[in-house]
Amino acid sequence: MPPPADIVKVAIEWPGAYPKLMEIDQKKPLSAIIKEVCDGWSLANHEYFALQHADSSNFYITEKNRNEIKNGTILRLTTSPAQNAQQLHERIQSSSMDAKLEALKDLASLSRDVTFAQEFINLDGISLLTQMVESGTERYQKLQKIMKPCFGDMLSFTLTAFVELMDHGIVSWDTFSVAFIKKIASFVNKSAIDISILQRSLAILESMVLNSHDLYQKVAQEITIGQLIPHLQGTDQEIQTYTIAVINALFLKAPDERRQEMANILAQKQLRYIILTHVIRAQRAINNEMAHQLYVLQVLTFNLLEDRMMTKMDPQDQAQRDIIFELRRIAFDAELEPSNSSGSMEKRKSMYTRDYKKLGFINHVNPAMDFTQTPPGMLALDNMLYFAKHHQDAYIRIVLENSSREDKHECPFGRSSIELTKMLCEILKVGELPSETCNDFHPMFFTHDRSFEEFFCICIQLLNKTWKEMRATSEDFNKVMQVVKEQVMRALTTKPSSLDQFKSKLQNLSYTEILKIRQSERMNQEDFQSRPILELKEKIQPEILELIKQQRLNRLVEGTCFRKLNARRRQDKFWYCRLSPNHKVLHYGDLEESPQGEVPHDSLQDKLPVADIKAVVTGKDCPHMKEKGALKQNKEVLELAFSILYDSNCQLNFIAPDKHEYCIWTDGLNALLGKDMLSDLTRNDLDTLLSMEIKLRLLDLENIQIPDAPPPIPKEPSNYDFVYDCN
Repeated sequence: MPPPADIVKVAIEWPGAYPKLMEIDQKKPLSAIIKEVCDGWSLANHEYFALQHADSSNFYITEKNRNEIKNGTILRLTTSPAQNAQQLHERIQSSSMDAKLEALKDLASLSRDVTFAQEFINLDGISLLTQMVESGTERYQKLQKIMKPCFGDMLSFTLTAFVELMDHGIVSWDTFSVAFIKKIASFVNKSAIDISILQRSLAILESMVLNSHDLYQKVAQEITIGQLIPHLQGTDQEIQTYTIAVINALFLKAPDERRQEMANILAQKQLRYIILTHVIRAQRAINNEMAHQLYVLQVLTFNLLEDRMMTKMDPQDQAQRDIIFELRRIAFDAELEPSNSSGSMEKRKSMYTRDYKKLGFINHVNPAMDFTQTPPGMLALDNMLYFAKHHQDAYIRIVLENSSREDKHECPFGRSSIELTKMLCEILKVGELPSETCNDFHPMFFTHDRSFEEFFCICIQLLNKTWKEMRATSEDFNKVMQVVKEQVMRALTTKPSSLDQFKSKLQNLSYTEILKIRQSERMNQEDFQSRPILELKEKIQPEILELIKQQRLNRLVEGTCFRKLNARRRQDKFWYCRLSPNHKVLHYGDLEESPQGEVPHDSLQDKLPVADIKAVVTGKDCPHMKEKGALKQNKEVLELAFSILYDSNCQLNFIAPDKHEYCIWTDGLNALLGKDMLSDLTRNDLDTLLSMEIKLRLLDLENIQIPDAPPPIPKEPSNYDFVYDCN
């Protein structure tokens, strides 16, 4: 007979004694279980003791998390969180440097546990740590030369403990003094400082900026871009990542009027070139966290264009009208304006109207009206002027080439530029906040100070080329824009390393090539509608679905590394989950760093029997997406979130690294529960595999017309003399 569901069998350790095997009744109060354990070892004052996991996490068992205890778990009897916090609070104030160092090391480790953290914070532990940071450096200044390694380790552990305690979100960031901020900033500003101290100082500054408007202003006064630049020129990618994270945080929280000023400072300090040289083109792979920070910087940089994108042109503003005059002047090299007489005024208006028509504006009389739609607003006019001034030959060639045509195949430069600017803003998501999970940065945008304008210049020439290849007329305008969008998107997916490489990719994606790709994709996704083919599809489909199911389950057996996300800031904390080979148990556990390859089952501490799973929920239905915090507002995170519900009110929460892994896991879990696999990936895989299988089976019928209906049954023969008895 199986044991009751509320009984779990565990081993409990106590230093200096043999481990005990015992059964824990989950219905009993935790204090009663601890008393029973203490009585077994004749330990008095059971209220001073607690249970914790004996694995590397060392997390305390509480009434909230006790349901996570599974059969076979190894626990440890230890001093209670309150006692431990009190002892460490006293030890870190010891006059002995060695004792103090050891205490801070223990504190840095234990602070990851929210139960301990709460007790330590209740003792005003955060204030004690900040005082040690503020005054400790002066106190040990004389000892620093003699005991530099010890001093560095002490400060490093202090800052690590501080970061871990603050990450629990128990204490508000607004409570810190200017003196503390100055001290943290001084560690960042020092040219020679221990790597671990620098890393934690940068992490603290990033969190301060992201979590408090007041602290943003104070940090911005203490830290300048010039002081952060040297950290990007080093070789430690982790320090570079944290440095860019601080720059991104300052950029993100800066008031609108300050952002452009900050962008100008970044340009003056050659931030883009330094990142390109020392990060993107460095002789090492870019890890996921660095890719994310580069993506955020890319998004924030492009978001500076939002103001111009959403600004309508004022037809009465002479300065803005002068830009249109300048476009006309560059294109047609107008002669000196005629004298301002009534006759010449009419002539001049007529000439302007004719030229504006040649420039491809919709409104020939007053082209300023073309720029009243937002987006793209004034950004389109800015792009046109940049193209006319910096790529003058190409600009003049395009305008004159199209204005001299009389066959209705002219490409309207003005209208094309406006629609193209709008399209590029949509592709690059100008004006949208950066995603918490995206790593999609493009190296080519870091190769030029005016990358968006150069991007436009390449694309407007592509549009003109595609227009000619399609022999398009004004009625085909939307079709041309669709082809150009496809060309740009396909070229971007190859992640070209420079604008020149992007241009060469586009050269290979001519209209003819796009037609070939479309034809190939259409053939691959061809949906044969004849009845025999449909019947064949129905017969094959169960086999294909079983094949997809096995692939999904095999991927779950391999496992996936998931990142722990936090509403306050991105963290380098990981956990791994994988299915057992017999498909009966999910193994999962925390990791110190992102793994290289598969993680063995035995190194994952926690287990969840598949039989205990009640349901799999996704998106807004996930418990961790219903919690208050910034993450629930992020659409992309919502699309990657899923949870496993088991037992009573227990859940295992996931945020997939990308959409592909999300589909793999939701499909695999639904397959385990005997439910249909409904993801987009399954639908695509099914279409692809069905199409391939049908084509393979029909190879012998190539060039043979398959009838819609079966052939008629022939009449019976007049005699059966052709039948022979073989006996």
